Amino acid sequence: MFKSHRRTYRKSRPSVPLLWILLAIPLALIFLELLARLLVNITGNGAKLAAYEGQPSIVTAYNLKFLNRSQQPYDALSDRGHLAAQRHVAVGYSLVGNQKSEFWRINEQGFRDDEPVPLEKPKNEIRIFLLGGSTAFGQRSLSNQATLANFLEARLNERIAQQRRSPEKYRPVPLPVYKPEREKALTLPPQLRDGQYRVINAAVPGYTSGNELAKLALQILPYNPDAILVLDGYADLMLPSDQWATDIPHEEAFLNNALDHLWTHTTGRLKQAIADTYLVKSIHYWIFPSQPSVSQLSLVVTDRTEPLEQHLATDANELERRVIRYRDRLGQMVRLTTGANIPLIVALQPEVTGRPSGTLSSRERTIVNELDPIYKQRVQAGYAELTQVMQNAQEAFPQNVKALNFYKLDENLRQGAFDDAIHLTEEGNKVLTERFYRAIADLQKLQVTPPKPPK
Repeated sequence: MFKSHRRTYRKSRPSVPLLWILLAIPLALIFLELLARLLVNITGNGAKLAAYEGQPSIVTAYNLKFLNRSQQPYDALSDRGHLAAQRHVAVGYSLVGNQKSEFWRINEQGFRDDEPVPLEKPKNEIRIFLLGGSTAFGQRSLSNQATLANFLEARLNERIAQQRRSPEKYRPVPLPVYKPEREKALTLPPQLRDGQYRVINAAVPGYTSGNELAKLALQILPYNPDAILVLDGYADLMLPSDQWATDIPHEEAFLNNALDHLWTHTTGRLKQAIADTYLVKSIHYWIFPSQPSVSQLSLVVTDRTEPLEQHLATDANELERRVIRYRDRLGQMVRLTTGANIPLIVALQPEVTGRPSGTLSSRERTIVNELDPIYKQRVQAGYAELTQVMQNAQEAFPQNVKALNFYKLDENLRQGAFDDAIHLTEEGNKVLTERFYRAIADLQKLQVTPPKPPK
């Protein structure tokens, strides 16, 4: 008996060389890129997509672009922004003068102003300088005219026009001699000094108290201001305690580490080249529009992308060091302005978690929902400490310093005030304007003083 044996033969599949696979990937990407360019040009969207930079144009316009001594973007830093800034030994960095976009204009002195500011103050001009970071600067405002500084200037000059039209509605100078008339006159608001009020926006995105102190001492005081406004606090809480002020990111590290600089430069250029392809742009523009996170919108001088709470102090000791740094900087600003007999109004800037939940707009609700609960706890703890520092400064120099806390902004405001965690909408800027206006109107040094009686 014989057993039959069958041999089973398997058809061998031809193996695809790994080299062909490696070659196929870039060829496929090149084909898709050419196809994307063809489709874009056929639809007539070539110019629009070529100008697209991966985010809304207003965001790109306000992003900082740091320039080196040759007025070229730093090799290892993103140059996606349009707001040019350059290194300044005294203040860290400053805005380049004489630049403009469709949203902002920077004058020759580096201030956000449509006109230059002469060093010698005109006889009839009353100058008020606004210092601070991106919130004071007016981040993502549609124009210079939609900023806090411009609104405040208009409000003050409106007050002067009212005084001229209806002097009877304001406290007369000198006061009436007889007691009943004097008491009635004292119930009227005091007159502000007559003249042309000019509020100059000297804020710079990313600035902390260290930058502001240096700018005040070296660049602002020579302009002979009649009052100084400072709107800050948030960036100081975000800045690690081992840094004296905000500076150009990674500059010192790159100077001390050539290999790290080269690697960052190379990878950055590669990422930028990929992002500039029509294929990637088409995907982001039509299919998956990219929106910056709350962290990227709120912090304007950092390439760190982690959530906001990770930028805040994680323990009490680190928070204390950051607060002490702020206290020291504010103390120096107080001494400078007091010595120069210039009123100083220092305000803790608004922040979105200070808004009551029942008054939040849909945009604000989205922002708050993106924030981790620990963020609100850390912000509130930091703001409480800074508030105490400001109050102490006011108590120590009551004749020259006025402290304001704008954390809650306006609990009755029913319209959206925030565009991200700290930057304000036009409505938010108008609310802040009125708060600052009332504080300025209460400054005795800007009020009409009665003449001294003859000796």
